[in-house]
Amino acid sequence: MEDNDRYKALVQRISAFCKARDWSQFHDPKNLAISLQLEAAEVLELFQWTKDNKMKPGKESEMADELADVLYWVIMLANHYNIDLVTALDKKMDKNEAKYPVEKAKGVSSKYNEL
Repeated sequence: MEDNDRYKALVQRISAFCKARDWSQFHDPKNLAISLQLEAAEVLELFQWTKDNKMKPGKESEMADELADVLYWVIMLANHYNIDLVTALDKKMDKNEAKYPVEKAKGVSSKYNEL
């Protein structure tokens, strides 16, 4: 299955999941964005109080779940606005490649306007 087909299948699965539970009534853009932020914070929680930028030991499964939750809400928000994330990310990468040319950005963490 091609990546775009897999993405479309995920969108359909998520939509069917929500429809079966009559949850669409709760999924306005603000609540979708809040849910996305809350799940992203749960990713950060796996690093809280750790040293050396390492995730808490034995939390790989939880990380996978939290990242899946973040992706779920990203897909939900994109779907609300009829955004094809595969196309959007491809276009965004084109912009990033133009803003961060290898010859200026390699090994440098500066923002594009400071290169």
